[in-house]
Amino acid sequence: MTTADATQTRSVLSDPGVLVPGPGYEVSGTVERYRDTFNRTLRDELDRDADVFIMGEDISGGFDRDTNEPLDAWGGPFAATKGLVQDFGPDRIRDAPISEAGFVGAAVGAALTGLRPVVDLMYFDFVTVAYDQLLSNAAKSRYMFGGQTKVPLTLFARSGGGTGHAAQHSESFYSMLAHIPGLKVVVPSDPYTVRGLLASAIRDDDPVFLVNDKKLINMEGFAPDESFAFPLGKGRYLKHGDDVTLIGMSYTSVVCKQAADMLAEEGIEAEVVDMLSLSPFDEEIIVESVMKTNRVVIVDEDTPRASMASEFAAIVADKAFDYLDAPVKRVTGPHTPVPYNKGLETAFMPQPDDVVSTVRAMLDGE
Repeated sequence: MTTADATQTRSVLSDPGVLVPGPGYEVSGTVERYRDTFNRTLRDELDRDADVFIMGEDISGGFDRDTNEPLDAWGGPFAATKGLVQDFGPDRIRDAPISEAGFVGAAVGAALTGLRPVVDLMYFDFVTVAYDQLLSNAAKSRYMFGGQTKVPLTLFARSGGGTGHAAQHSESFYSMLAHIPGLKVVVPSDPYTVRGLLASAIRDDDPVFLVNDKKLINMEGFAPDESFAFPLGKGRYLKHGDDVTLIGMSYTSVVCKQAADMLAEEGIEAEVVDMLSLSPFDEEIIVESVMKTNRVVIVDEDTPRASMASEFAAIVADKAFDYLDAPVKRVTGPHTPVPYNKGLETAFMPQPDDVVSTVRAMLDGE
């Protein structure tokens, strides 16, 4: 990792809307996989606060019946909690039965009594099994008790297609969660942002759902050595440009950056905005960018109806309409379940080529 890379990352940490580095912003860090940064951050937060504990399916290896020694844990199907039970024990790394509604409800109760539970829901699609607990209890308790209680609950799960997990394990419907008042939703896009957003989520006094796209889990990137909290509700610039704004979230921010690099080869300078938080979200960075570029393409892997892409488009229409030189365009998944066939699955997901062709048509006035 070069000094320039470290400086750039540190500048985003100090001001999420700033990309260009300034003096005095150097920070030490490592290049590692997203999943390893996630695990390291969980470990840091468990060390930091004794009230933090984790529960979920298959997250702990349990204990040997004869020796009572901790068994090696695989950390669930994505190794998010691998090795944690050995250091923190089964009271803080708790295996749960296959009942998402049951253990999310237990986590809400634990949060209401002063603990800070972190819940691994495995696949994002399983949110629907626990939806009543999220909607009726986690998100509404603080309001219904008139602010006399807190619900410091963090949940995380894996979303997105592209990994051959079929229709029931590949959804990206984070808009369903963002629709719930009282529930915060964050969507990291690399190791740096998952380090900061996961820490912020666990330390927050409201329920926060962190969405991990499966395509990010084995991607490498820079992550600071020291723990830090990235502010919830803020976006960031991944690239500056004057010709068109590309808005992404989670893995589609990676897609937008790839598309921007392809467009740059044609002399088109795209600005890339990485939203990072979906509830609350950073309206200012959207409006600021569109006022500068006068064109916007929003990229979202979710299906198009009532999606985050639709919500961002509505903000542009409401607050930056007079600055538009072309209609707002969305590049999303089609209104279908995620296919299992590899070719169809790839066609389902927004690709950099789809974004590039949309921008070309926009600039050509089509």
